[in-house]
Amino acid sequence: MLSDPRNDGNDLELSVVVPFYNEEGNIAELHRRLSAVLDRLGESYEIIFVNDGSTDGSAGILDKIRQEHSSTKIIHLARNYGQTPALAAGFDHARGHVVISMDGDLQHVPEEIPRFLAKLREGYDMVSGWRTTRSDHVILRQFTSKVANRIMGWLSGVRIHDFGTTFRAYRRDLLDRLELFGELHRFVPALASEFGASITEIPIEDPGRQRGQSKYGLRRVYRVMLDMLMVKFIITYSTRPLRIFGSVGLLLMLAGVLIDAWLMAFWFLGKIPQIIDHEALILLSIIFIMIGSVFIAIGINAEVGARIYNRVAGKKIYTVRRTEGVGNGEGHRS
Repeated sequence: MLSDPRNDGNDLELSVVVPFYNEEGNIAELHRRLSAVLDRLGESYEIIFVNDGSTDGSAGILDKIRQEHSSTKIIHLARNYGQTPALAAGFDHARGHVVISMDGDLQHVPEEIPRFLAKLREGYDMVSGWRTTRSDHVILRQFTSKVANRIMGWLSGVRIHDFGTTFRAYRRDLLDRLELFGELHRFVPALASEFGASITEIPIEDPGRQRGQSKYGLRRVYRVMLDMLMVKFIITYSTRPLRIFGSVGLLLMLAGVLIDAWLMAFWFLGKIPQIIDHEALILLSIIFIMIGSVFIAIGINAEVGARIYNRVAGKKIYTVRRTEGVGNGEGHRS
């Protein structure tokens, strides 16, 4: 009804994917509220909780929930991989025509899920949450997030306000085309734009963390900036890397040739007695030409590598230690 079905023998409408890392104080309440919301929808669903190598009591709580609720599936990762691999693990095992991702710290309000689904019904491929007000520290989070969102919007051309939230709804066919690695979950809208997806956002609440400890730190800032460059490369040059490396190489080689041409012209016109007197410029031209040649060679290698990768890529960015209820065809059906 909401999306393009994937005929795998299970006709589930909705999958909700939630990664956890040391959230033992929030899991039970989130599951209770999430189940209540999904039951009221009157659609078949599954809940997929991904334990991202938690070191507290999260694993035990998740296994207990699985024992009591067959529609809840548990994925325990072998170690703490990070939010992007944890989400990728959940997405890979999700069977719903629509997939919703959200955080496990109760800073995403489960009761807002119907609003995401209503927006998808308008024909969008992806609906992203927009935290219009933020509960976190002004300097540490709000300012850096605002700057990052502006830069990402400029680099990707996707005009949304909040790239950082994971509270999103996807149509299955779009999600199947996305490849997540590194910490690119923040930039899924930009990656989705590469496939021509129609993307919109809706305002969501940000009630703030009530229990547990935030996993955010200043060290994430530099990783986000590097990921922005990676996303820009993926969107613009991933299938044609020679264009960026080759362009830089040609410009450097051109600069070297122009320097040599300038020296030759001035020598020919009698402006300089000997070209060899300008050793520094000659050396600079040689360096430019050599570095330019290297850039072009890198571009050619990257082009070949990209073509090979796009054909054979299939390696997962996570390792599953064990699962509970995943792949057994169970789900809640109203």
